[in-house]
Amino acid sequence: MKFDRTDRRILEIMQRDARISNLELAELVGLSPTPCSRRVKRLEESGLVRGHVTLLDQSRLGLKLTAYIGITMDRHTPDRFEAFEKEVCSYPEVVECSVVTGQSADYLLKAVVADMEYYERFLLGKLTRIPGVTGVHSSFELRRVLQRTAFPLDHLNDGQS
Repeated sequence: MKFDRTDRRILEIMQRDARISNLELAELVGLSPTPCSRRVKRLEESGLVRGHVTLLDQSRLGLKLTAYIGITMDRHTPDRFEAFEKEVCSYPEVVECSVVTGQSADYLLKAVVADMEYYERFLLGKLTRIPGVTGVHSSFELRRVLQRTAFPLDHLNDGQS
């Protein structure tokens, strides 16, 4: 897909405020509303824009503890990984899950829970019971320095796909 400066600007603005009206967006990028709407629709239909979300305040929800969890598996087989991923994706506490390399873990999870008591129940009642899990290493966030939801777009030069 080809991008120009206007597409990049649209994406930058929409990452900051997905609720912006088409009229406001068009004004900010220097287009009339109809062409702006067409560009947004093209970006959405291409799959580049995967959806629109509402960001909630974790702390105000009482979710005071963020855990980064390294998971080690007993076997590195497609069926073992598939079963683990299916199970862990069903846990609402897990907000991110990645297969990683360069560490002593096979997976890195980010989980958000109310407190240490809840985390212990989650760890012992769910994570360690998944078949194939042989090791769990947890680190806890003391203070969040930065959290972004917007991706950098500077590498998208005019005409580059």
